[in-house]
Amino acid sequence: MRFAHLRVEGQTTPRLAVVVAETALFLDEIMPTAPRDLQELIERGPGGLAETRAVVDAALAAGVEPVPVSELRHSSAVLRPAQVIAIGANYAAHASELKLRSETAMTIFSLWPNSLAGHGGTTTWPEDLTKQVDYEAELGVIIGRPARGVHVRDALDYVWGYTVVNDITARDLQFSEAQWSRCKSFDGFTPTGPVVVTADEIADPQDLWLTTNLDGHILQDASTNEMVRGVAEIISYLSRSATIPPGTLISTGSPGGAGYSRNPQVFLRDGSTVTVSIEGIGSLTTHCRVI
Repeated sequence: MRFAHLRVEGQTTPRLAVVVAETALFLDEIMPTAPRDLQELIERGPGGLAETRAVVDAALAAGVEPVPVSELRHSSAVLRPAQVIAIGANYAAHASELKLRSETAMTIFSLWPNSLAGHGGTTTWPEDLTKQVDYEAELGVIIGRPARGVHVRDALDYVWGYTVVNDITARDLQFSEAQWSRCKSFDGFTPTGPVVVTADEIADPQDLWLTTNLDGHILQDASTNEMVRGVAEIISYLSRSATIPPGTLISTGSPGGAGYSRNPQVFLRDGSTVTVSIEGIGSLTTHCRVI
């Protein structure tokens, strides 16, 4: 199944919807006790997802008319996550081009929830704070149940779903500070979406193609099989030291092709449009404004 947080033009509160073939069914219109967002649905466990699937199937069979997604507006595909964890330098090409070391241990940092944004939205940043804003295509992994001390062979059983993440980064801040959270956590710097795809629709998270299209030019083009550490290893490693709660979003790192490493360098600028696509999930578009 595919889920999105959508709203009608003019509305400010997003509503959870199931997306079927470019149309959407708002769950609060077909379920008496609909989950208000994806986080609540995840917290209801497998039974909640099964109930939702049955209600949606019945509604479609009864002839309920879904709304074209093109008539709606997206919010972040992930709302109220328990936490947002990012993995750095997880593709050898990206680590090399940014002159980052691939450490023996994973590079792990947090993204602040204010940075979450939706497909088709506009992300803004002040020119006097950063002039080197970069894109990063990443596979987002959403955890479905508490994960603690998980073995690699079992780790994918803890995945609820997958989404597309653009880990937008202020490079000048990144390389002037000892930590990476602030440079990646401006308002709107973590677009996600357009949907979250349930784990059963992705046979192998290490066999997906990622691309980044900036103003009509493909600048990243790689497979998730190039990760230094795969999704299962990431989950297992994180779960060794602390329980990963349901709803946690893990952004798993970006492949080579960052704008910072290009000659000449390529950065997001006022009026830019960047689209990150992942095979089997969808395409996430962000418009850029410098203020």
